[in-house]
Amino acid sequence: MDRDAGAAERLILALDTPTVADARTLVGRLDGAVSFYKIGLELALAGGLDLAGELIAAGRRVFLDLKFLDIGNTVERAVAQAADLGVTCLTVHGHDTKTLQAAVRGRGASQTRLLAVTVLTSLDGADLAEQGIRDGLTPGDLVTHRAGLAQARGFDGVIASGQEAGRLRAVVGGDFLIVTPGIRLADAESDDQVRVVTPERAIADGADYLVVGRPITAAADPAAAAERFIAAIGAGLAHRGLTSRAAS
Repeated sequence: MDRDAGAAERLILALDTPTVADARTLVGRLDGAVSFYKIGLELALAGGLDLAGELIAAGRRVFLDLKFLDIGNTVERAVAQAADLGVTCLTVHGHDTKTLQAAVRGRGASQTRLLAVTVLTSLDGADLAEQGIRDGLTPGDLVTHRAGLAQARGFDGVIASGQEAGRLRAVVGGDFLIVTPGIRLADAESDDQVRVVTPERAIADGADYLVVGRPITAAADPAAAAERFIAAIGAGLAHRGLTSRAAS
């Protein structure tokens, strides 16, 4: 993963399908448009880890989104297993130092990038209060706090809403990855996401990679939908470049 990547390389397609056969169909339909795929819990439990190996062997990148959170020994061993698969990146919940440090130990010398999940994009302030996170702490506050923990413990980046990308970039600097789900085109439904943004805004504000699922996978023409997102990412990069030049 590279902060200087082109627009197409920054799109991660979420293969949130119930079967490996469905996922393979999507990969085939998107061949040439997408080269970076996310495998999450649903597909992993349906044989998706074998598919991950196939994709990696074919030269594609795989984001294994399993959001590990457990006692340190379990997290360390699970991360080691995932790293052995050769995945490009892997998610771990960024709630506490013990979990983060265990993940770094498990990753060892492998090239797998560790990404800390800060606050799920399906959650808002009311959800955090329900969890017992109160005292006026907003999702943005918690995202920034957890990103700081992850960066200090040797993680490569975070998963965070595009709504926090600008604030987060100012805190973590230029080399820390921000990977953003909850991305929707301006004319699209938000589904079960709450803190959503457009691809242009997320990239312009400092996100590095965008994770997109249903807006592409449920489209009548997934390849055409992917191209719309890639074009939007390109527009965001152009805006970021103009802003950088104006500030220099």
